Order: sequence, then C-alpha cells, then structure tokens
Amino acid sequence: MEKVSKFWLIFVALAALLLVLAVACEDEGEEEGTPADTPAATVTDTPAAVETGTPTPVTETPGITDTEIILGMHGPLTGTWGAAYAPVIGGVEAQFRYVNAEEGGACGRDIILKVEDDQYLPARAVEAVKKLLDRDNVFAIIGSIGTAAHSAVWEDLNERGVPDLWILSGAHKFAAEPEKYPWSVPLLPNYYIEGTIFGKYISENMPGQKVGILRQNDDWGDDVLAGLKNGLDPEENELVSEQSYELTAISIRSQVANLKAAGAEIVISASNPPTSAQLIKEADRLDWHPQFFIDYVNSDPMMFLYSSPELMEGVITLQANKLSHWTDDPDVAEHHRIMNEYGEFPAGNFTVVGSAVAFLTVEALRATCDDLTRQGLMDTVHTIFRDYQGIITLPGITQTITPTDHFATEAMRMLRAHNGQWEYFGDIISFREEE
Repeated sequence: MEKVSKFWLIFVALAALLLVLAVACEDEGEEEGTPADTPAATVTDTPAAVETGTPTPVTETPGITDTEIILGMHGPLTGTWGAAYAPVIGGVEAQFRYVNAEEGGACGRDIILKVEDDQYLPARAVEAVKKLLDRDNVFAIIGSIGTAAHSAVWEDLNERGVPDLWILSGAHKFAAEPEKYPWSVPLLPNYYIEGTIFGKYISENMPGQKVGILRQNDDWGDDVLAGLKNGLDPEENELVSEQSYELTAISIRSQVANLKAAGAEIVISASNPPTSAQLIKEADRLDWHPQFFIDYVNSDPMMFLYSSPELMEGVITLQANKLSHWTDDPDVAEHHRIMNEYGEFPAGNFTVVGSAVAFLTVEALRATCDDLTRQGLMDTVHTIFRDYQGIITLPGITQTITPTDHFATEAMRMLRAHNGQWEYFGDIISFREEE
C-alpha cells in the first residue's frame, strides 16, 4: 500500500509538470483543434542492445524508421478509471522496455509506445487517437482499453487501414464481423459468452435462487445481460432485477437498493473495479449478502483493496492467465522481475494482461520484418496465431486468429476469492461449447 501511494504522489506531480511543459512548448503554428492537453507516455528508455531480425529499408509507412517502430495506445491514466486500469498500461510499457534492453527490440529497431490518457471517456478517446495518428504518426494502435472509449474510434481505424490489435474489451461487436472490420482484433474474451457461462453455472449449481444484474449502460453491459439470459434456465432461476448505470455515475446506491428490494439472492456485476467494489460495500451497508459474480475485468488483487478480503470472500469471476501470486512459476517470476526492473507498478493480474499485449505485439512484429507495413502486420497476425500458447496464459488456453475469426481468446476458467486472493476452481471452459 505504501509503495502504491508513493507512486501515485509521484505520478500526479510528474503529470502536472509534463502538462506545464507541454503548454509552454506548444507550437504556435499547431493546427487548431488538435489536442495538446494530454501528455504522451513514451517507452524510449534503453536502446536495443542486440539486433533481432534484419531491419527493412525506411519506407513511407507511418511509425517505421530505420531505428524505431512507433506504436500507440489509448486508455485511462488518471481519474477513477485510471486508478483501476493504469497498471495494464504499465505492464505493456515495462515489457517493451525489457524487450528493447535485453532482447534487441524487433526487426533491429526499438519499440516506442506512445500512450494517450483518455480517462475512459469516448470524446477523449477520439482526441487521443487523432493525436496518435496525425501527430505522432504511429504504426499501429494496440491494447486499447474500454468498450465505450474504443467504440468511438474503431470504425475510423478500420476506414484508415490502421492495425487495431489486442483490444482490451470483450464487446461482441469488435470481433463479430472481421470481413467488415478486418483491422480490429480484440484480446479479451466475449462478454456475451461470459454472461452465458455465469447463467449456466447458476442454473446448474444454484437452482431456485433469484438473480439480479448491475450493468454499465453500453455494449459491454448489454452483452453480459444478453449472455446471462441465454445461459439461465428460466425454470430454475428467475431474473428479478436488471439495474443499469451510466459511465459517469458517481453513486449506484439506488440500484443496489432496487436489487435488494427485488429479492435477488445472486447478483452479476458487469462493472469496473470501483463500481463492483461500491456494489459489494453498499450491499453490506444494507445488511444484504447475495452471492456476487463479477465481470473478469475485476479479476485483480486490487479488488481486495477497493473492498476488503472479508467482503470479497466467495465472490466469483473468470480469468485466462496465470495469476500474479504464482511466483513459483518461472514465467510469473520473470514477470515480477520485469515489473521490478522496468515498470512503475507492482506485478498484479492486470500487469500480466499488459505484458500479454506486449508479448503478442512483439511476436507479430518479429514475424513481419520482411514486410514491415500495416498490411504486412495484419497478414502476419492472421497467419502465425493458430492455437497459439502464450507463456503467461493458462496452459490449455490458446489464441487462434484468422481472416474470418477475430475472437482471439475463447476459453477461461472460474476464479473464487478466498482468504484475500483469487483461486481457480473447476475446469477450463471453452467458449465455443457455450454458444
């Protein structure tokens, strides 16, 4: 806790300093309307020590020089959602720093990551991506965080032919039409299938209990709700309350009261960590203790800080990666070393997700050295990821990506909170079997 608190004090001070410098150095001839209020985070710390692959000649391809590959990412770095998801971004940054310093980058070039803070808001995501493409001239967008935020930009990325890889959202639409949106590939599992898994598990293991759902009012919440209805057996479990909230809502007190009043004994939360924690704490305040199922975007140890180990006991979610406290696993231990030496956050399940984004990106870039173009990168992504086993992913869970199938991760395993940490239980669940 002390280490994290000190980090945020330093982060806020540095962010303020960077903002002052950005304003002071703003070019007077800058095009009107171009955002300049959000500083970019750039991974440029260490030059490549050893060449990996053969550099291709410098071309007119955006973001490619004879020494660098420049990538872009948008996500929340500040505000409520920044506190929750900045560790994901930190995991990406640390992994790239490590690759540049110890593995020679990719194609004989350093990998440079430009990060724009969108505060998890759609309008700011539009500004962020405009800056990344038009001013920073990035090669590709990777690891974009948030359904609502990325929904505001993904169609434009496809129209412009920009690789839009490893989207950190399970919204069904991002992978549902690869022929129409060939440049977008999400990494996270499908929210609709997650809801289906929750529904089937409830009807098979908790028949007779009444179910309620709290969901964010966007495609994410809609997908989980639709999946829950698909998975629940109406003869076994009644869905008695559907409560939604807006992304900008500060309090969900009335929604929690409505769920309790409806008699819900089981509650699904299609919400981010701060909102899910508020749900659990508010239920306790009302002396109401249903069984909680929370979306996999909450599956980080931070939930035990947002709420408490006691209130979190027995809460169920899903995951697809090795857990950050498995330090006896050599790959997890290496992740801790990388975060300690190259990162700004302690290792957690969310930094593991960030490292997976970086790892897949490096694999794709290194296989594209002979055709380091945007189309070349997409051709590689569609070729090399066939039953691909990532080193940080649970054994038995693989990624397969083809021109007609952009659902990269199609299996997960259930997690339960116990004694202040997450523990897997049950078998790996294949999504294809749940459709």
